[in-house]
Amino acid sequence: MTRPSRPAAARRGRDRRARVLVAPPGAPRVDGDRRPSTAVVGGGIAGLAAATALAERGVAVTLYESRPYLGGRVGGWPVDLEDGTPATMSRGFHAFFRQYYNLRGLLRRTDPALERLTPLPDYPLRHSDGMHDSFRHVPRTPPWSALGFAALSPSFPLRELPRMNAAAALPLLDVRVPDVYDRLDPVSAHDLLDAVRFPRGARHLAFEVFSRSFFADPKLLSAAEMALMFHIYFLGSSEGLLFDVPGAPFPAALWEPLAALLGRHGAELRTATPVEHVEPLADGGHVVTTARDERRHDTVVLALDAAGLRGLVERSERLGDAPWRERVARLRNAPPFLVSRLWLDRPVASDRPGFLGTSGYGTLDNVTVLERYEDEAARWASRTGGSVVELHAYALPAGSAPEVEQKRLLDQLHRVYPETRRAGIVDARHEWAADCPLFPVGGYEDRPTVRTPDPGVVMAGDLIRTSLPVALMERAATTGFLAANALLERWGVRGQTLWTVPDRGRSAPLRGLAAALGRRSAPHGA
Repeated sequence: MTRPSRPAAARRGRDRRARVLVAPPGAPRVDGDRRPSTAVVGGGIAGLAAATALAERGVAVTLYESRPYLGGRVGGWPVDLEDGTPATMSRGFHAFFRQYYNLRGLLRRTDPALERLTPLPDYPLRHSDGMHDSFRHVPRTPPWSALGFAALSPSFPLRELPRMNAAAALPLLDVRVPDVYDRLDPVSAHDLLDAVRFPRGARHLAFEVFSRSFFADPKLLSAAEMALMFHIYFLGSSEGLLFDVPGAPFPAALWEPLAALLGRHGAELRTATPVEHVEPLADGGHVVTTARDERRHDTVVLALDAAGLRGLVERSERLGDAPWRERVARLRNAPPFLVSRLWLDRPVASDRPGFLGTSGYGTLDNVTVLERYEDEAARWASRTGGSVVELHAYALPAGSAPEVEQKRLLDQLHRVYPETRRAGIVDARHEWAADCPLFPVGGYEDRPTVRTPDPGVVMAGDLIRTSLPVALMERAATTGFLAANALLERWGVRGQTLWTVPDRGRSAPLRGLAAALGRRSAPHGA
């Protein structure tokens, strides 16, 4: 099944400097009487991207997912509220930035105009001291984006700008992958911000809020990952920092249509089926074992989180070689996080935004008012006169007590939106997890890549090391397509063309200045 081609700009976005990576030439589909088979282990974004690219080209795909639903950390499942209303619960809010070219390309398989995504009008930030920031009126094209933000933001007071170490900030204007890791991976995001000496307000609102989107304390996060994030979302792309969100719960908006498409391509989707073991065979194939059966597949895509990958590799004694297995064993997850969703019996104030990033409110990192954009929540709010509010707390201390942290989030909500103090809670659901990848200081070289020592086994996910400027959900989608491309190349089939933001800073003079001053201004340890 193919769709009519769309103009390149529609696939890419508004940035005319976005980079295209054309897949190597090859046949449009696999040939021969016997279709090669692939087991895709993991049904999150990475696994779905790999499965889609392979199934579209005639590969016999079997997708194994341990959960009963698809989407991984962007999945959703049915619940019944205390008032009897059926609803959909999930792991919480996700922003679909316009720089996510390959993820959006995956979604376009079933939604060519991306009509199931809804733009939010602003990306507001708020500190507990009363300071606010917004990206609504900030220019989208660098360097005017950075200059416009500094000019418009109250977190950049003129009296504090002379204190900044401009030379230490210059490397942020010349981010290249993988060079940025050579320079900044030995440094923490916290230490880089210290070296630059950003104004206190800007540091809290404009930088630590972003770095915590990696679910890690800035003291533990590689400065290279934070610098790459600035490049992708702000300093290297003209797509801007505003974003879209699904207008319906994740299953209905994203994954059920994609599952139907995969089914039409002949893929078998085996949800609620965790893989116990993968055994390489002498003929190059692999046996995938679950509690239900064993099946032989020609190739395997491992698209798991760090803990799931470690466990599967440990159980699969003959998979890969010793150095690769040791590298996988060293992978770690980021600290735990909490998502609390509250169905309130009265509305929040009408001027509250759909999403608000917060700083200085204890462990509270953001607040979402779901009825502002999601149809299911909007129907409930309209019928009951209430609101559906979601609270996130990232990078909680190990051993945090769930009841204590849930109460703390509720207390902080009352500070941020005081009208919620009077609201009763119709229902509350809390999701605790610790399965996001950790990108620690100095950890880049030790992360696994798409290719493994076994040419029939490839890997995908947001934990995978790649030389492309991608992160978070976009890294998951991109590595999923890269994994499929690596297998398709074996069979002489053309893979998926990919897009990324520009792979270096946009201003040649600033790049030259950054290179000249870079080594002198590097934070300690770089």
